[in-house]
Parts: sequence; structure tokens; C-alpha cells
Amino acid sequence: MNDSAELAVASPAQARKAATHHRIAFVLMIAFFALAPFVIYPVFLMKVMCFALFACAFNLLLGYVGLLSFGHAMFLGMGGYTAAHAAKVWGLTPELAILCGAGAACVLGFAAGLLAIRRQGIYFAMITLALAQMVYFFCLQAPFTGGEAGIQSVPRGHLFGAIDLSNVTGMYPTVFVIFAAGFLLIYRIIHSPFGQVLKAIRENEARAISLGYDTDRYKLLAFVLSATLSGLAGATNAIVFQLAALNAVHWTMSGEVVLMTLVGGLGTVFGPVVGALAVLAMENYLAQLGGWVTVVQGAIFIMCVLTFRRGIVGELARWLNKAL
Repeated sequence: MNDSAELAVASPAQARKAATHHRIAFVLMIAFFALAPFVIYPVFLMKVMCFALFACAFNLLLGYVGLLSFGHAMFLGMGGYTAAHAAKVWGLTPELAILCGAGAACVLGFAAGLLAIRRQGIYFAMITLALAQMVYFFCLQAPFTGGEAGIQSVPRGHLFGAIDLSNVTGMYPTVFVIFAAGFLLIYRIIHSPFGQVLKAIRENEARAISLGYDTDRYKLLAFVLSATLSGLAGATNAIVFQLAALNAVHWTMSGEVVLMTLVGGLGTVFGPVVGALAVLAMENYLAQLGGWVTVVQGAIFIMCVLTFRRGIVGELARWLNKAL
């Protein structure tokens, strides 16, 4: 049983104890990202934070509602393309460009959610995959996306007209704050009354309906929140790397976020962050293997599934007997 299921039936004392564990883990996570730039390449860490936020947003939908989306890359990519276009062509400041990217993903999430939540299980997954492929071909053909070349040389600009984002000293704290704020928002959603209803829908949707909850409305809202936060991650990533490209909307990106979530720990609070760090570290430090990278990643993934059935954080929480 993951920590979300445990908290759903926990006593007030157990819930307070779990909250204390979460606060300690959050402080450790923040300390890691605050101190890591002194020993690890900051650009790599910014990529980790962007994809960790993306994985946390995906985990909100799969881990706490039980909806498996195979098309979440469309929100990451659309957020990135919109932010890049807004910054380069419209000349918006980086904070407005990022907000535009999140807003575009929100609108797309609402439209896609209206269609997708009408089905469950594999049918829901296939609908999201089909919608994501439509978005992929739209991004390939639309004139403003740059086709296969993407949108390049996106200006970082000045945050609020004062903070120069052209260097790491300005960009890294910005990404750090966006990641921390997004993570805390997801944490608040999970542990709110709204989050408890989402867990009830995941465990037994028929019972939730019998209690008077409009489950479709709750699932749609969760889908839109997940899409918006994914778009926020994509927009931030586009500003960081000054690029919005097709790989962000490709179906393999949707598979990658599933991998991050499962490796870290499905339905855990901190699992997606650890999973994103683990997967991106493999991609970065095993790059010299060339085409064998995917083979090695597959072997490591198989070992993780066989050894850590609950994911890295899920197994760690079980060993420590603490909610993470």
C-alpha cells in the first residue's frame, strides 16, 4: 500500500506524524537542490527540476486518481511551444511567457479531458494517446512551431524587468522557485478534501458516486490541474534551454514520464522527483554508450521493477515505516 492509501485511512495522530515526515523530506529535497549546483552542473539540475514537476503532475493523475494517460507529453510540449513563441515573437517577459504556456496547456487539458474522462482504463489511455498524436502532427505542420527545427534561440529576458535570466545565477533560482511552488501546490491538492475525494474515486468510484460525488467533474478538474502543471514545466524548460522542439510532444516523452513515476514510486509524494533524477541521470551519464543507452535503461528498469516493486521511494518508505 502506498502512502496515499495509508493516509486515507490514517488516524489524526498518524496523519500528523506523516505530515512531519513529509516536512523533513521536503526540507532535505530543497537543501539538495539548493546545494547541488556547487558540485553538479546547474543546467542539468534545472532540467531535473522541470521534469520532476512534470512527473509530479503526472503522478497527481495516475497515482491519486488512477487515470493512466499515455499522452501527457502534449501538455508539456504545448506549454513549451506557447512560451517560446510568446517570448520570441510576441516579446513577452519570461514570467508572462511561462504563464501563457501554462494557460495554453490548461485550455488543451480541458478540451482533452472532456473527451477522455468519458472512458476508463485502457480506453482512457488510448484516447489520450490519440489526442497527443494529433497535437504532435499539429506541432509538426503549424507555421508558428518551426516544424522539425522547432523554435530556437528563445530569449530568456529579464524576470519582472529586473532579474537577468541570461546567466545561471538568475535562471537557476527562478526554476528552483517554480519547481518548489508547483510541488507545494500538488502536495496541498493531495492533502486537501478535494484530494481525499480523488483517492476515494481511485479506490472505488462506484462507492464515491453512491456518496453523492460527481466523479466526472472531479476527474476533469484533476486532469486540468495535471495538464496545467505539466504545461508550466514545459514552459519553464523551453525558457531554460531556449528551445521548443518536437521531442517534447512525441509519444516517447509520455512513456518517459511513466517510467519516471514508476521508478520513483507511484502514488508517493517524493517518488516522481527521485524518478526524474534517476532517469535523467542515466540518460546524461550513459550518453557515451550511444545506441546502447536504451538497452541499459531497459535492463535497469527491469531490475527496479523486480527489486523495488513500489519504486525507490515506495520501498524506502516501507523499510523506514514512514510515509514519503
